Amino acid sequence: MPDLTGAAWRKSTRSNNGGNCVEVADNLAGVVGLRDSKDPTGPVLTFTPNAWGTFIQGVKASR
Repeated sequence: MPDLTGAAWRKSTRSNNGGNCVEVADNLAGVVGLRDSKDPTGPVLTFTPNAWGTFIQGVKASR
C-alpha cells in the first residue's frame, strides 16, 4: 500500500450534501487516493496518476 501520509482529501465540487460522496487525494507524488467520505479511516483505492487521468477523461466523455 502506498504511503498516504500528508494526503489532502477533497470532495468533488459536484457532490451533494446527501452523504453519498467520495473524496480524492491527488497531491502526492506517484499516487492518487480515493475513499468514501463517510468512512475516512476505511479502505482507500489507489491509482497511478496516469490511470486516474484516463478514468477522469472517460467520465468526462460519458463512457
